Amino acid sequence: MADGLLIAAVVLLVIVLIATLKNNISLRFRLRSGAVKHGKTMEQLMPFSKGYPYDPRGFRFIGDPIDGVQFNEDGVVFVEFKTGNASLSARQKKIKENIEKKRVEFKEMNS
Repeated sequence: MADGLLIAAVVLLVIVLIATLKNNISLRFRLRSGAVKHGKTMEQLMPFSKGYPYDPRGFRFIGDPIDGVQFNEDGVVFVEFKTGNASLSARQKKIKENIEKKRVEFKEMNS
């Protein structure tokens, strides 16, 4: 009888543990999804914040692979906004490297 009770208790604990893990995974997914949405919203507003060092009228939003391009009288700036602990993706790092190595061109295309 005691063995049967012990087995039932272990099975119940395993069921509770599995349910808790599923809830934890779901919660982490929702939090991550919310953080991504927050970041995308902030990207749209950053050029209009007090800390933005350029005239926001010169900013053009791209979204992907970088957030946008800032056009100034004296130059062009590629802009990527990050919030929290976010970092550049591999693709964004490659773009940054190409810009830093001056692998940038202007092409006029006529149709």
